[in-house]
Amino acid sequence: MNCEVITLGHSPDADDAFMFYALSQKKIPLANYVFKETITDIETLNNLALQEKLDLTALSIHAYCRVADRYLLMNCGASMGEGYGPRLVAKQKFEKKEMVQKKIAVPGLHTSALLCLCLYFGKRAEELDLFVCPFDQVFWAVENGYADIGLIIHEGQISYVKHGLVLCEDLGRWWREKTGLPLPLGGNALRRSLGRDKCRELQSLVKRSIEWALENRGEALAYARKYSRGVDWPLIDEFVGMYVNARTLDYGVEGKQAIEEFIAQAKALGMVDKGITVEFVE
Repeated sequence: MNCEVITLGHSPDADDAFMFYALSQKKIPLANYVFKETITDIETLNNLALQEKLDLTALSIHAYCRVADRYLLMNCGASMGEGYGPRLVAKQKFEKKEMVQKKIAVPGLHTSALLCLCLYFGKRAEELDLFVCPFDQVFWAVENGYADIGLIIHEGQISYVKHGLVLCEDLGRWWREKTGLPLPLGGNALRRSLGRDKCRELQSLVKRSIEWALENRGEALAYARKYSRGVDWPLIDEFVGMYVNARTLDYGVEGKQAIEEFIAQAKALGMVDKGITVEFVE
C-alpha cells in the first residue's frame, strides 16, 4: 500500500516540538500517512500558509484570518495564554504612553503577538514604529539599540531576565483583564482541499500525538529540549506546561469564544477583513 505524504509545518520551539514529537518520531500509529516536516519560525510558516504550501501547519491566529478560505482550523493544537502571553520588555521600565512612541522589535507582521500589540495600543501596524525581525533576534535588536522595546514570544517570555531586561507589559495579562478570556496565539490548520474526511483523520492523529506527549512527558520534554535555545530544563518544563495542556487538546467553548473576540476586535481596528469567519474541522 502506498503511503500519502503530508507536509507538516511547525515552529522550532519547545511546545511545538513537544506536541508533534509522537507524530514525527512515529511513537503512534500513523495510518497510511508519512509526514514531511518543515521546521521554521512562525512568521515563515504564516507566509507558507498564505501560499498554501503546507497541508498541515501551525500558524498564528492572526495569519489564519488571511487563509481562512483555504484552511480549516483544527480543534486541537491551540497555544493560548491563560492570563499570560507575549511580553514587552526593555532595558528600562516604560509606561504605555511612552511605549507607543518607541521603536518596537516585533517577530513578524502576521503574528498574533503583533495583532495583540496593535489592539493594546489601539493602533494599526503602520501607525507604530516597528522593527521587524525573526523571533530569536528580538533580544539582539533591543540589546544592540535597533529597538527600544522587544515584543517577546516563545520561551523568551520567561527567559528575558537573563538578558538584563525588564517587563513593561504582559499582553496576555492585559487581554485577560480586558476580556476575561484566554489570549489565542497559535493554532493548527489543515488545507481544505484535502477533503473533510482526511482532515478529520489528520486531526485525530495530531490529537493523539499531543495526548501521547502529555502521557509520556519526560521523553517528549527531552526531545523538545533541543529547541529551547539554551533555556534551563526547569524553564523548558514551565514553558511547555504554559502552552501544551488541556486547552491544547480541545479549545472548548471559552477557547473558541476567545478566538471570536480576538478577531472581532481585529476587524474593528481594521487589521483583518470584516468578512472573515473561522471554521473548524468538525
